[in-house]
Amino acid sequence: MADTATRHKADTATRHKNVGRPSAVWALPGALFFVFFAVAPMVLVGALAFTDWDGIGTPQWAGLSNWTRLWDDPETHQAIRLSLVLTVLTWLVQTPLALLLGVWAAGRQRNRAVLSAIFFLPLLGSSVALALVWKSLLDPNFGLIADIGPALGFEDGDLLGSSTGAFGAILFVTAWQFIPLHTLIYQGGARAVPRSLYDAAAIDGAGTVRQFFSVTLPQLRNTIVTSSVIMVVGALTFFDTVLILTKGGPGSDTTIMPYLMYKNGFQAFDLGYASAVATILVVVATTVSLLLVRLTGFTAMRSTREGM
Repeated sequence: MADTATRHKADTATRHKNVGRPSAVWALPGALFFVFFAVAPMVLVGALAFTDWDGIGTPQWAGLSNWTRLWDDPETHQAIRLSLVLTVLTWLVQTPLALLLGVWAAGRQRNRAVLSAIFFLPLLGSSVALALVWKSLLDPNFGLIADIGPALGFEDGDLLGSSTGAFGAILFVTAWQFIPLHTLIYQGGARAVPRSLYDAAAIDGAGTVRQFFSVTLPQLRNTIVTSSVIMVVGALTFFDTVLILTKGGPGSDTTIMPYLMYKNGFQAFDLGYASAVATILVVVATTVSLLLVRLTGFTAMRSTREGM
């Protein structure tokens, strides 16, 4: 009898051991992909930041000349400031709208599925194609803006010819394109909130608004942080929309970091300086993301369903 119990315990321990986490070998393909297509290019760009290279021939060692120029270049300072402003405004505009739409889309309203599908259509198009469509709509001669421009304070309809108008257009187009993505994230998070919490809140007399602030928002804390990190990194790396809509103009009023990198690297063929700009962009994006995760306590969060 004792032998049978011992064998049973041994078999149970073996099964539990086999059900554990998979071997590190399973992560090898993903790790190799990350090393070759993320880590290696970043290391190469970091090395090129200390060279003088026009893309042809052999890069020549330049020491800290690119970094000295970067430190003294007012256009770079402006690009960093514009990138940070765009990031903050992107979060302030997109987060509340995506959160409210995601919570609504997670409900059981009539025609909700059809309306959600229509709303998610911008996710199916490429950024370049969508930017070209908006470029046509914002054409002061033939676009829709020629008719509605005066109502927006642009008598000649040249929205993209104004510093404020061009920056606002970039903010609007990117919000229109990417709010559906974050709405989808919030929709999934809202559907995971246990119905029992709402039932308990209703018994306590909480209405819809009180349930949103007392139940939904706390349960979506992890989701908000995840969406915010994706949003911040995306805002810091916007490029194609700026290239198509404004080309960094008027003047340099919409020249953000990614476009400054492109302009120096592929228009001026100064790939050493462009690599320095790219390195700063990676450092800024990584720092902001880590600060966001750190300050929100995301790494210490537990499952919102724990104990249920």
